[in-house]
Amino acid sequence: MHNAGLQNMVLDSSAAMGSNKLQEKDAVGALGHDLSNGNSSNLEAARHLAKRLYHLDRFKRSDVAKHLGKNNEFSQLVAEEYLKFFDFTGMTLDFSLRSFFKAFSLIGETQERERVLIHFSSRYYQCNPNTISSKDGIHCLTCALMLLNTDLHGHNIGKKMTCQEFIANLQGMNDGKDFQKELLKALYNSIKNEKLEWAVDEEEKKKPHSDGTDEKDNGNQTKAVSRIGNSNNPFLDIPHDPNAAVYKTGFLARKIHADMDGKKTPWGKRGWKTFYAVLKGTVLYLQKDEYKPEKALSEEDLKNAVSVHHALASKATDYEKKPNVLKLKTADWSVLLFQAQSQEEMQTWINKINCVAAVFSAPPFPAAIGSQKKFSRPPLPATTTKLSQDEQLKSHEAKLKQISTELAEHRSYPPDKKLKGKEVDDYKLKDHYLEFEKNRYEIYIGLLKEGVKELLSGGENDASGLKKSHSSTSLNQESPVSAKVKRNVSERKDYRPETPSIKQKVT
Repeated sequence: MHNAGLQNMVLDSSAAMGSNKLQEKDAVGALGHDLSNGNSSNLEAARHLAKRLYHLDRFKRSDVAKHLGKNNEFSQLVAEEYLKFFDFTGMTLDFSLRSFFKAFSLIGETQERERVLIHFSSRYYQCNPNTISSKDGIHCLTCALMLLNTDLHGHNIGKKMTCQEFIANLQGMNDGKDFQKELLKALYNSIKNEKLEWAVDEEEKKKPHSDGTDEKDNGNQTKAVSRIGNSNNPFLDIPHDPNAAVYKTGFLARKIHADMDGKKTPWGKRGWKTFYAVLKGTVLYLQKDEYKPEKALSEEDLKNAVSVHHALASKATDYEKKPNVLKLKTADWSVLLFQAQSQEEMQTWINKINCVAAVFSAPPFPAAIGSQKKFSRPPLPATTTKLSQDEQLKSHEAKLKQISTELAEHRSYPPDKKLKGKEVDDYKLKDHYLEFEKNRYEIYIGLLKEGVKELLSGGENDASGLKKSHSSTSLNQESPVSAKVKRNVSERKDYRPETPSIKQKVT
């Protein structure tokens, strides 16, 4: 987890918390008032509900966050009253967070989780006004600890974040100032030595292969949703839904070109490997064997899976070593190359992946709270959007307008030519990000306007293509047009902007 990672907190909606409607009615509706006007009756109702939630009086641990994180005044009152049961005075931030998580399960909708953490940050600041300068600073550190926890204890591949990297990533993020290094070192070591975990209901503990985050699906049917990643801390995990629609299948060869945040993939992990690819829901599964709906996915399959939320697929125009190669840039800025068995098949994969991303990617979170000296990419949730297709189109259009304006403003104030180092690198990183996001939203909008239902529903009509892929040898062949291949411009752009001057061959 590196530079932009601390703010790229992908809070996936692993589950809808199964709150009992009769309980809600008993706690709130019986008062017979409009619960959003903040009067004294509302305050009493909020206190009553908060007390019941804290003591788990006819509520489960998995019900709590839903009531604390709704976007209305009454829910805010409930959260404030609930947090009053916790006294964090004199406690460190990590110890307070652990104490808080012992009371309930931090699961539910993306925005709900975010609001719960904001309420925690406000309460911690209220109890300890002199430890960290502001609520924003505490919230920033809280998010950083969550992400650090996943980085150190998750199943992600690659180098774990060091203490020095953790400190460097938080530079200037305490209302424009730095946090105390000793504080950050202590927090880092605490999370490294003991991972953050929250409480789970007893019945959920007894369920095999469950982390307490099953999702209710229309009525009483339960849809099994597991995760790709660390089930103990699902903030960055990819939801895996076995009942999701399958949009495309076929053989693809894969090459990992850049790891998270555009960091160049080490030599030994850059080779081409052939998989049977299945675009199912918002996940591209890469399996060793041909897809069979009834067959359970192996650990290896889940490990190789790629989420396509907020991703962008395009033709790798300057990659000349192999034909029919597409490039996939994911939400965390990993870059993968895929070779299809024909030009037509490659274009179909590009269209399908971009359609899924355009239709199902949830609106991004707002930019990081607090002032910052250095640029960080805003969070991109792994949730599936709750918007209708028309609302999704409007959301994308609004985002494109915002990004375009920001890009124009950014380029109107280039860094001084005398400046070197971090300031210039930061300017290039932000420019690279804004340019990519502008292109991504333009493509999403174009697809939604074209009518993605037709593109998605035509998924498995490529029978001839799939048959060919069984016997295709082109996946492992070198392109005859490339005796000598230099590192190309398009690939260079997919690494972090700080490193484009390093000339290396692509193999």
